[in-house]
Amino acid sequence: MTPETKLPKVGTTIFTVMSQLAVEHGAVNLGQGFPDFNVPERLIEALDRAMREGKNQYAPMTGIPALRQAIAAKTERCYGYRPDADAEITVTSGASEAIFDAVLAIVRPGDEVIVLDPCYDCYEPAIDLAGATAIHVPLDPRTFAPDWDRIRAAVSPKTRMLMINTPHNPSGAMFSADDIAQLTALISGTHIYLLSDEVYEHIIFDGARHESVLRYPELRERAFVVSSFGKTYHCTGWKLGYCIAPPALSAEFRKVHQYNTFCTFAPAQWAFAEMIEAEPAHYEGLGAFYQAKRDRFREQLLTTKLKPLVVPGGYFQLVDYSAVSDLDDVAFCRWLTIEKGVAAIPLSPFYEAAPAGQRIARLCFAKNEATLDAAIERLLKL
Repeated sequence: MTPETKLPKVGTTIFTVMSQLAVEHGAVNLGQGFPDFNVPERLIEALDRAMREGKNQYAPMTGIPALRQAIAAKTERCYGYRPDADAEITVTSGASEAIFDAVLAIVRPGDEVIVLDPCYDCYEPAIDLAGATAIHVPLDPRTFAPDWDRIRAAVSPKTRMLMINTPHNPSGAMFSADDIAQLTALISGTHIYLLSDEVYEHIIFDGARHESVLRYPELRERAFVVSSFGKTYHCTGWKLGYCIAPPALSAEFRKVHQYNTFCTFAPAQWAFAEMIEAEPAHYEGLGAFYQAKRDRFREQLLTTKLKPLVVPGGYFQLVDYSAVSDLDDVAFCRWLTIEKGVAAIPLSPFYEAAPAGQRIARLCFAKNEATLDAAIERLLKL
């Protein structure tokens, strides 16, 4: 007996597909967004110590107090606002869980949720499972800046939530102070909630400032702000993140969280609490660390037929491959992986309807120099 699917548009994610293809064909994997270098040594030592000290049972549903206090202090240090560690911070099993919990907490059947394309692929399934409708508004196809006129035109009496992502995956584009002003004007006087996906918050380049929603009282009072330890500390496989939201929203968020995962891997929570307090220089220096990788990789790409786009933040480099192939992006990325030995991610799976003729692929530069050099050696043969 075959059940009727609740997610008819969902198959295996493009990230899994391309990573599997990379394994099968021995390709350099610049597709899925994970670092191939080591986790900070202090974090490994702290995790080992926590496990050996017996901190291996259920954590409190909202996260251990020491970690929530560390997050509160870090938030104040970064954004000038200290959330209430007890009422406003919830530790989750990765940012994806936090996004799912936030949507399911307040989005109701029949509601509409505005998403900005290209957008991360976990957004719409959560909206679908809530019985709501995703309203897709395209970003600029080259700069990936929001078109606030189009976003305003998409707002309806059914609009329950607007989802934003800065720095943006897949492009690395960032909201400016003007974007924040436009966003504030858009939702002022409405009942629209925000979900602000800020998992790349510390990977910011060229002296720019991350315009976190947490900096702005009028925005944060109606927002779920989602962050990721995996992105900040090079340990995506640990699957730890958190959500900061005002008390009333956090209360609803936790109703979903407690019956979704209940709690999150306890020893790692102790390790992160120690790491945040002992080594703030890690997250403060993350932008410079990745900017060196970005700049080096870009210079290498300029010697190939691929044209690198501007990358303001995050650890992905978009490339225009129109000088190499007329294939659509999915076919091109398969060809690149199978025939040329470099795995990339096509952009079209991030869209409801990708721009006609777009020839752009995403490469991850959160890699060792040897990995990037091996990829460039193969890309030079295009």
